[in-house]
Amino acid sequence: MKTHPLQRIQQLGATAALLLLLVSSAAGDESRPNIIVFYTDDHGHADLSCQGVLEDIRTPNVDALARSGVRMRHGYSTAPQCVPSRGGLLVGKFQSRFGLESNIDSLDGFDHQQTIAARLRQAGYVTAQFGKWHLGPTNAIPQHGFQHVFSQNSQRPFSANITLDGQDREMSQLPPQAYHVDACSQAAAAIIRRYKDQPFFLYVAYRAPHVPLDAPRHYLDRFPGKMPERRRQALAMLSAVDDGVGLITNTLAKHGLSDQTLIFYIGDNGAPLKIHKRDAPGGGPGWDGSLNDPLNGEKGMLAEGGIHVPFVVSWPGTIPGGQTFEHPVSALDVAATAVSLAKLAVEPKELDGVNLIPHLTGQINTPPHDALMWRWISQSAIRQGKWKLLRGGDREYLYDLDADLEEQHNLASKHPEIADQLRTKLRSWAAELDPPGLSQGPMAKVWEQYFDFYLDGLPFEKAVPAQAEAKLKGWLGRNGSLTIEDNALRLSNDKPNRQRPFYVRSGFQLSGPVRATLRIKTSHAGEAHIAWRTSQQKDFAPTSKAGFQVTAGDEWQTHTVTLPEKGELIHIRIQVPAGVAMIQELRLQGSDDRLVKLW
Repeated sequence: MKTHPLQRIQQLGATAALLLLLVSSAAGDESRPNIIVFYTDDHGHADLSCQGVLEDIRTPNVDALARSGVRMRHGYSTAPQCVPSRGGLLVGKFQSRFGLESNIDSLDGFDHQQTIAARLRQAGYVTAQFGKWHLGPTNAIPQHGFQHVFSQNSQRPFSANITLDGQDREMSQLPPQAYHVDACSQAAAAIIRRYKDQPFFLYVAYRAPHVPLDAPRHYLDRFPGKMPERRRQALAMLSAVDDGVGLITNTLAKHGLSDQTLIFYIGDNGAPLKIHKRDAPGGGPGWDGSLNDPLNGEKGMLAEGGIHVPFVVSWPGTIPGGQTFEHPVSALDVAATAVSLAKLAVEPKELDGVNLIPHLTGQINTPPHDALMWRWISQSAIRQGKWKLLRGGDREYLYDLDADLEEQHNLASKHPEIADQLRTKLRSWAAELDPPGLSQGPMAKVWEQYFDFYLDGLPFEKAVPAQAEAKLKGWLGRNGSLTIEDNALRLSNDKPNRQRPFYVRSGFQLSGPVRATLRIKTSHAGEAHIAWRTSQQKDFAPTSKAGFQVTAGDEWQTHTVTLPEKGELIHIRIQVPAGVAMIQELRLQGSDDRLVKLW
């Protein structure tokens, strides 16, 4: 049967319309970019070479991101601490609106929030998490919208439902197959290859340069010369992060995805200097080796050094490259930007950030925010334009950040009217938080000391008196009192019913077997033990110990003990007879001949 010409034209028109609809739909999908968030950990403002602050840091791949996009000169985290800053970033609301203000707060409020990942899943995005989570059990990460999980942040087993090469597996503990920074980068690149034809959201949260400092030798060797060892470790860990950024951006380029991918690179808070910036042996608690220069303060403060972080945004072909953006922006803007680009509807004031893209393309020339505000336990702050009001307990400071980014000159008495205006605005905002108010109580002593030193300029000795903990260099005593006597560690146990005393020390990494050389004297004879724990063990195993005999007396004895473990040792316990024991020297030598002097 012949088709009438008019019918033929109508059929062709319907077909053309269908094709046009399909092309339009595909174009709509392409208009929704892939989104990658690199989130670093305790990463000081100075430590990107594109910041132009320090010469020892080398981050060529992040620098390339900045050249292809924008370096945010005033990029801010939502908190000076890990858990709340991550909660705020992933939800897109200031975290105290849902009761997550500090590391010790309940996660119940966060658990009831909708994350970026959950929202983007609704828009058809593939979502994946890599590295540090810190927001509850890692095996529950999929409940927060992440389809794929690879939560390695150390050299210990971790939760994962994908392999290193991006293949599906049942969610369970996966043993490490590579250095944690490298593994996260490799797994993220694998997911890009797997989903190159679909929109994806990757949250790559490196646990670097956060302690324990654990960079492999080949990264450390990139930074020879004289410097604090903790600084070398931080530079090495950040170099590993930069390599990961390079691997991921090269993978995007290989598959023609560079112009279809929006990338954020943000630090979670400032570096912890612990005022002293003490180059303690090993890589445990203390200064992480990163630097906040030229900013004042550090992690745990709403001073610039605690919240003003590395912040780079790149979207080649959409955001003009080589920019330095001068207006303040927030990590809260990530969610608002992502939701807008994914064309998802949100209720007014549902998110606290703004879509940054029109501001970075020049479509909008006004600042993204009228003001940025913070509250963290006993501290609160507001930045509006060049002015910043900072409160800590009963103290109050006003800074002109255009003239004094280093927060050296408190102008509160000189401009009381500005301080009043900012305080009123901050108080009105804080009334919306959970619980409401400018603070949640008085300042703890440690933060009083930090404010004394950084903001009030008190002499170092007055601001931070010598602490016994600092003198002990990371050693702890158990079942007895630990002091220093004649430059030796003295552990005393004079109560006969108390358990045998022991020394404890962590914060180092050595490949086993390890040879321990110990110079000791004791008031009582008997058997002593050195027990150890590896990076793969959550606790000391009963069999992981080596014994040796000590004699009583005032003479120093030298003992060499082999710890036959083949893994990476990170923690030791030295058990001694009751009474008084003193350690004059302790050295550990790993299987690669690396020597660590613990006392």
